[in-house]
Amino acid sequence: MFIMTYNPFGYEGIVIRVEADIRRGIPGIDISGLAAGAVREARERVRAAFRNSGFKFPNDRILINLAPAGVRKDGAALDLAIALAVMAAAGDIPPVLDTMVLGELELSGRVRPVYGALAAAAAGREAGIRYFIVPSANAAEAAILDGCDVAGVDTLEDAVSVLRYLREYGRLPCTARGAAAEDGTAAPPEGGAGFAVKGQRRYKRALEIAAAGGHNLLVFGPPGSGKTMLARCMPLIMPTLTQEEAITVTRLHSLAGFSVNGLIMKPPFRSPHHSASAEGILGGGRAVRPGEISLAHFGVLFLDEAPEFKVNVLQSLREPLEDRRITISRAESSVRLPADFQLVMAANPCPCGRLGMKSGAHSAGEDGYGGKAASETGCYCSGDDIMRYWRRFGGALLDRIELRVPVNTPSISELSGGDEETAWAAAARVGRAAAAQAERFAGTGCRRNAGMDSAAIDRYCALDGRALAAFTREVEKLGISGRAYHGILRVARTIADIEGADAIGVEHILEAVMHRRRGDDPYDVFSV
Repeated sequence: MFIMTYNPFGYEGIVIRVEADIRRGIPGIDISGLAAGAVREARERVRAAFRNSGFKFPNDRILINLAPAGVRKDGAALDLAIALAVMAAAGDIPPVLDTMVLGELELSGRVRPVYGALAAAAAGREAGIRYFIVPSANAAEAAILDGCDVAGVDTLEDAVSVLRYLREYGRLPCTARGAAAEDGTAAPPEGGAGFAVKGQRRYKRALEIAAAGGHNLLVFGPPGSGKTMLARCMPLIMPTLTQEEAITVTRLHSLAGFSVNGLIMKPPFRSPHHSASAEGILGGGRAVRPGEISLAHFGVLFLDEAPEFKVNVLQSLREPLEDRRITISRAESSVRLPADFQLVMAANPCPCGRLGMKSGAHSAGEDGYGGKAASETGCYCSGDDIMRYWRRFGGALLDRIELRVPVNTPSISELSGGDEETAWAAAARVGRAAAAQAERFAGTGCRRNAGMDSAAIDRYCALDGRALAAFTREVEKLGISGRAYHGILRVARTIADIEGADAIGVEHILEAVMHRRRGDDPYDVFSV
């Protein structure tokens, strides 16, 4: 007798067939099929759950096989399936096909929730499984997908009753309904209607372009200039996910162990601390769970104080930014996880953060450090310190950043100025640009302008005579790479989409070039 279950591993996971065989011999349970520690411990949990639920445990030799046998299984989500497989082999419940079972058993016989219920339902549906028995706490999550009949159970006894009912009537006694999708309309943050920072028009414009076209962005400037606050407003102006995108994002969050209450319709915004490890950012572990770049799929990965991240973490982002997925290799297998994210980084111009600021009260005469550079800029970092600070990015990573924005502390006139534009106006322009791109790339697998390959750039970023002349002149001045060349054209296409223009004009090219600052020359970060 067998019962189907699921073990999370990467994005797809593994649909497992739990087979049970009972034969005469010394009483005991053997589990084969590369079972890890938590799965092997299920023998004692299952035995106690039988007894405390009022069922008689077979007093024979029991063999449990987890197929496919060559793949490692881990976690306690297989407990309920193992218990039901033993019951089916003992003849206590009828064999039922087309059913997947998930759940961790307590010794009392109660069923505890597990992670990855939505991923299990998706994998089961692809394998032709229709019925799903899961813990009650996971029922709404598993029922999000169409075509899945889901029953939530609280105890082992409930699961037995559901299987008997399914065998007799050909349907589940009650089908759980998927939780309502989250509202795709973002609410303004507390204390404002979106872009609450006064001034910084160039930065806000760059955020709008990044949100519309899916471009990467680097903003650098002194502390207190609004870098982080404005970056956290970016989800407010980003377009709502499609149904298919929302299912993928929700599935990734479910696999990572987050509680899922309906489809995630808003683009995710992930902001890990700079102490995060490479495995935490990229994903991994024995069960290969998604990392921050996968949790930011179809959304934003924001690295505040980016130069403070470990160098190996920053440099490991280069391949996922290019491939839009991450491949994690282990001795026994390789796993691919989706990672189509936008990278937004914020940095100070130097280690002390005061490069480019007016000295004010921090003049040499008051603080005693002296020196021309200190009196003019308020910065006390040496040239070597500044170069070491910026060298952590590396040229290869910076080359993948299409938008580089220098900011400075807003002036008194800007801080005391009138009302700023709300996020809603920017969101409307971004929505129109995203709709134009969705129509343009329909059926191609490309979502936004940032994902265009060279063939798509040749087709959709053609320049007329004046625009081509301006582009050629600016490219010769910058001395950029081939990747940067294409990056400027992608950004120009996005700017044209925001303006509602069919063709890329000179003004679009010049603005795209303006946003393509070097960013790796700390002595020139505030020159315009």
